[in-house]
Amino acid sequence: MRAFSAALIACLALLASLLSVQAEDPLQATQATIQKQIQAFLHDDADAAYSFAAPGIKALFPDKEAFFAMVKKSYEPVYHPGNYAFGRSKSIDDGATIYQEVLITGSDGKDWSAIYQVTRQPDGSYKINGVQIVPNAASQGI
Repeated sequence: MRAFSAALIACLALLASLLSVQAEDPLQATQATIQKQIQAFLHDDADAAYSFAAPGIKALFPDKEAFFAMVKKSYEPVYHPGNYAFGRSKSIDDGATIYQEVLITGSDGKDWSAIYQVTRQPDGSYKINGVQIVPNAASQGI
């Protein structure tokens, strides 16, 4: 009886963990992905930063060094922000694509709005499919 109870508890725990994975909030997953990539940039961790890029970005930049060089050159506010906060977001197709605004103060003190496009992958993870940055101090929405 004790073995049955232990097996039942283990099965219920497994079921609960599977349900929580399926119920992951797309917005929270998107923000976590963006935050992890920004942290990787701040630590000059090309491997980690590249791991958050969607397949389409990896096709354009097939190696992490080329990707990292592009970000350093063209996306300085994202590469080393002085400060950042999440702004507005928009979900499309029940969370298949999320547009997330990130308000950034660059290391030079200038303010920027970065609009991230993050897409759900076949395995359920979220990857960054593109970023558009514009100099801007106020949230303009998406």
